[in-house]
Amino acid sequence: MKHENKIALVTGSSRGLGRNIALQLARSGADVIVTYRKGKEEGDAVVAEITSLGRKAVALQIDTSLTKTFEAFATTLKETLQSNWQRDTFDFLVNNAGIDIAAPFAETTEDQFDSLMNVHFKGVFFLTQRLLPLIADGGRIVNTSTGLARFSIPGYAAYASMKGAIEVLTRYLAKELGKRRINVNAVAPGAIETDFTKEALSHPGMRDILSANTALGRVGVPDDIGGVVSFLCSEEGRWVNAQRLEASGGMFL
Repeated sequence: MKHENKIALVTGSSRGLGRNIALQLARSGADVIVTYRKGKEEGDAVVAEITSLGRKAVALQIDTSLTKTFEAFATTLKETLQSNWQRDTFDFLVNNAGIDIAAPFAETTEDQFDSLMNVHFKGVFFLTQRLLPLIADGGRIVNTSTGLARFSIPGYAAYASMKGAIEVLTRYLAKELGKRRINVNAVAPGAIETDFTKEALSHPGMRDILSANTALGRVGVPDDIGGVVSFLCSEEGRWVNAQRLEASGGMFL
């Protein structure tokens, strides 16, 4: 129970990678604040799973693309911490929420670019900023990046650029929050089989191509990522800071 007496907030944790991260943190002893954008039932289902593990959990709604809602979300979060844990702070912030928009560079529209920017960079930047007073000293921030920030697959120029920005932000946050002993790292998954990648992996031959170009010979699954995030939040990971940790099984080496 390495996360005993810890509280984690995982954005976009009603399904996919976020759900797995939330469950993995709970298995390791953390209580979890689950967030969802529209899928309240999915969020409540994750809460029920975490509760069945003997941990405490609540689900809160937030659209991480709408920065003007962050003030109200922070107020709700503070009230939730007080009423459920009698605390004013939480310990781990996992910025995981995301959307998938793929288009060739020459065909990417400004609306598509803005949608990706609002969720994957602007939202992360300002939500983290707003929640800083609620993160305990000695806590952890884990940002989700992507293997696509290292290798290039046509169609993801905008998405990967936002994640590149996240990796730079991660280093700056680590530097500026060091005085509070808050570690900040980025996890960069490779191709992971979730709802997020369902369309991409459905293209004929895509799964075989990705498997053939991965050293471990397969496409990843959510269980490949949750443990990495849990490690970065743990006492064992206390000296890992300002790092990009790729968890891709060795893609495109």
